[in-house]
Amino acid sequence: MKVKYQDLIEQSFEFPTEEFEVEDGELYYYGIPLMDIVKQYGTPMKFTYLPKITENIKRARMMFNVAITKVNYRGKYIQCYCTKSSHFAFILEEVLKNDVHIETSSQFDIDIIRSLKEDGLVDETLHIVCNGFKLPAYIENITDLINDGFDYVIPVLDNYAELDHLLEKVNGNINVGIRIASEEEPKFEFYTSRLGIGYKNIISYYHDFIENNPRVNLKMLHFFINTGIKDTAYYWNELNKCMSVYCELKKVCPELNSLNIGGGFPIKNSLTFEYEYEYMAEEIVNQIKMACDQAGIDEPDIYTEFGSYTVGESGGAIYSVAYQKLQNDREKWNMIDSSFITTLPDSWSINKRFIMLPINKWQSQYERVFLGGVTCDSDDYYNSEQHINAIYLPEFDPQEKLYIGFFNAGAYQESIGGFGGIQHCLTPAPKHVIISRDEEGKVSTKLFSREQSYKSMLKILGYTY
Repeated sequence: MKVKYQDLIEQSFEFPTEEFEVEDGELYYYGIPLMDIVKQYGTPMKFTYLPKITENIKRARMMFNVAITKVNYRGKYIQCYCTKSSHFAFILEEVLKNDVHIETSSQFDIDIIRSLKEDGLVDETLHIVCNGFKLPAYIENITDLINDGFDYVIPVLDNYAELDHLLEKVNGNINVGIRIASEEEPKFEFYTSRLGIGYKNIISYYHDFIENNPRVNLKMLHFFINTGIKDTAYYWNELNKCMSVYCELKKVCPELNSLNIGGGFPIKNSLTFEYEYEYMAEEIVNQIKMACDQAGIDEPDIYTEFGSYTVGESGGAIYSVAYQKLQNDREKWNMIDSSFITTLPDSWSINKRFIMLPINKWQSQYERVFLGGVTCDSDDYYNSEQHINAIYLPEFDPQEKLYIGFFNAGAYQESIGGFGGIQHCLTPAPKHVIISRDEEGKVSTKLFSREQSYKSMLKILGYTY
């Protein structure tokens, strides 16, 4: 009878995968024995596997360039990274190795760009797409960049007031984009996105505020779908509406030459994940080309600003099971040595799933469990009530510690969780380890940050100075 955990996984999924394999009962991640890293650094631990960032950047670039060649598309593909997915320096350094440009959403993003320039990682040829609602400090930082000679800065106008504020600060002319306020999915809480200018108002806005202003060049139309790029009637309908506006706008605004398709590709959230990336890239390019051909206009350069797709699959978290509690006849609670609320906030805030696998004990028998965090909040858990599948793990044994990993958690979790700050129940931020490979494929690890100390918490709270 096959009752081992490894038997369960191999019977339930196509396993091993390109990411995961098991040797001697322990999990390997891209050929890396994770138990070796656990033994070296301990838990709880966050990690970032840098080569995956480069892999996904190259994959996206290849897919769009192949699609452009296939349909004889005459525009270019320009790849940006959405910094809000992860602002860490080691992330940006890896991204920029691959000739990727930047999309920003905050005044502090501009300070990061200046720091990168000082380090020689970017120069004035960097394309910088400035999105989001722009408070005065953000406006000032954007225009300072333009005034300092960054020729490819494109502030994307979110509302009617932003253009005047930009013109007050910038010297000379300015290139801008307009963000479309797309319609949200029917099940969403409101009908139209709070961001951008409505479909019906964009042409009149151009005529009233841009067309006759010699200082302003409209270069980009920005289209963003909150749910990301999915093969649904909703997505294709919104893209077609966007193209209708683009074609109409291009006919009266010859300098318009770029379409930012916003949003992004999904990332794997289970071992059964399937998504036709190549088909979606080709169909997007084809839909844009067909709309332009029918309207008799030139195809635009296509910008993407993938954030989660770029960094999401590079990150993960590893915990140990500190204790198992039997709360009634059926519910076994494996208590981890950290908190889901603070370290994987998307797991409770938007019920997001991550790939979850044990790091060791794959040859043990398995049991159904619930996973609980250490805070006193009732929402600090990860189980089948919030997620689709029941959780099965190797049986708990107090004599042999069980370690579990959550994978593809590299986007947003640190920024939403508040890296280095005060977190729920004063749960310390885990240590963070960077995993990289040299040109010969040799793996190396580096401790980026230690587990948060009580001294740093007390200082933030004002108890020590």
